[in-house]
Amino acid sequence: MERGTVADAIVDRLAKWGVERLYGYSGDGNNPLLGALGRATAAPRFIQARHEESAAFMAVGDAKYTGGVGVVTSTQGPGAIHLLNGLYDAKLDSVPVVALVAQQHRSVLGSDYQQEVDLQTLFHDVAAPFVQLVSSPEQIYLALDRAFRSALARKQPTVVILPHDVQDAPAPELGQEHGHVVTAPLAARGVPRPLSEDLDAAVDVLAAGERIEILAGRGVAHAREEVQRLADHLGAALTTSLLGKPCVDERLPLSAGTMGHLGTDASAYAMGHCDTLLIVGSNDPWTEFYPAPGQARAVQIDIDPAVIANRYPVEVGLVGDARDTLEALLARLDARGATPWRESVERSVQEWRDTARLRSEVAAPPLNPELMVREFGARLAPEVRLASDVGSCVYHYARQIRLPGSLQAHLSSTLASMGCGVPYGIAAKESDSERPVAVLAGDGAMQMLGNAELITVAQRWSTWVNPQFVVLVLQNRDLAEVSWEQREMGAQPRFVPSQRLPEFGYAEYAKLLGLHGIRVDAAEQLPAALDEAFTADRPVVVEAIVSQHVPLLPPFPGARQQLSSMREGLHAEGERGEEALRLLEAYERIAARSGE
Repeated sequence: MERGTVADAIVDRLAKWGVERLYGYSGDGNNPLLGALGRATAAPRFIQARHEESAAFMAVGDAKYTGGVGVVTSTQGPGAIHLLNGLYDAKLDSVPVVALVAQQHRSVLGSDYQQEVDLQTLFHDVAAPFVQLVSSPEQIYLALDRAFRSALARKQPTVVILPHDVQDAPAPELGQEHGHVVTAPLAARGVPRPLSEDLDAAVDVLAAGERIEILAGRGVAHAREEVQRLADHLGAALTTSLLGKPCVDERLPLSAGTMGHLGTDASAYAMGHCDTLLIVGSNDPWTEFYPAPGQARAVQIDIDPAVIANRYPVEVGLVGDARDTLEALLARLDARGATPWRESVERSVQEWRDTARLRSEVAAPPLNPELMVREFGARLAPEVRLASDVGSCVYHYARQIRLPGSLQAHLSSTLASMGCGVPYGIAAKESDSERPVAVLAGDGAMQMLGNAELITVAQRWSTWVNPQFVVLVLQNRDLAEVSWEQREMGAQPRFVPSQRLPEFGYAEYAKLLGLHGIRVDAAEQLPAALDEAFTADRPVVVEAIVSQHVPLLPPFPGARQQLSSMREGLHAEGERGEEALRLLEAYERIAARSGE
């Protein structure tokens, strides 16, 4: 490489780290870096978002779908601040992301200069593993290499702060001088394995259990077959965290679905009745939905010893790779045939599946969102990459879409940030444009970031090998999840000024952008509309006009404790609450039919 500038050196180093895509937005602060991208013969593709927050979400989505490092860049000041939400998404879901953030010239730092922000303080919490200001050209290689190694090793975001004048400085020629640190763009890999005595202790706990529950998180993504074999081997209920949902085959008879407030009745049954809990690759925070402390003996497998016993009083911790550790347990544990627990779990799973179907069939004019999402999910081929936004749509994603264990699906889980859906979908497409992409979002998330990023879709889809990109928008003109939380947690009526959303024509907007738009407001329209969407020759927005009154209940039987609060809040709404009360009663009758 010719010597060039530090910015040229950055681009060259990114290429050596195998970075293929750089998401971001320009500004005077990162102009030197962007100029270097433009003149390089081998450089990552720059993918322009409409907002730095979206660009950060794209980097997170890229890392989630590819298993690599997502990379994002921004200018200083407001651009840097906008990155925070996406970087916190990466932190809380344990995803490696490197942010290249511009800063003002070194000579003006500390002067309250225009757009000067103390970036090291700003990013201190979100990028605790590594946040570094590059204060001299000689520092650039070590800063980049350590940022990538730290992000990969700790599965966390890292930040490299690049003053404008450093980017413009001549690229350094490092040698063996005092103060020079010569590094390499290399990340070593290894597979930790648990101690033999810990495996023996875990086997003793699991062998003694009669009613075993497995909670699988995203850590089983590369151990799908092993965790499913172990569940069948022990006759154990197989429940997942929200992040773990796409990591198992939810069609299996022992697959109890997702746990937590938006989880399934079958998962609540298994958690509430097990005497032994095996947690694999999960750090799910919904602790009130775990077994009661003291109810179950527990074993936990995780590659990170810091999360062992983080959510439940675990008796045995196994620090190791999920696949190898599960294989070791399978070799040491006797298989169980038909047991009363297996039969009760399978019965509970089937009852839940009947409940989910019956809920989707409840008349909820103009359209039941559960039916819409159920039919949408039924058309997802195994090669599809699915992105779900956050809000009421996540309840329907968790409960009405049964994933086969091979379909990639991601969302902002622990941070639970609205607006991630379309940016995630764009990252899914940009990282493998041959694969079809589907996005599930509510109208609140679309109005927050999604509509703007549809402009990005319109800008980029002609470069994709396969143009299939289907966005399902559930339009109910309500921030429905929060509306139901107001009723459930506070026995309060829906507060209209904060909850009502303005009407917006998503399908017509898509057409204005040169995309395809389909509007659906009746159940009989669904088959033809979805068939049209999944065979279109360009990205499609399906605008589904759905009821805002469909209850968002926690799993039964625990949901019964919240019903009185919900009724109280709905009664206080007067006539506006009557339709929701009708649907609440219908859902309760369905639960009673299932024996809850």
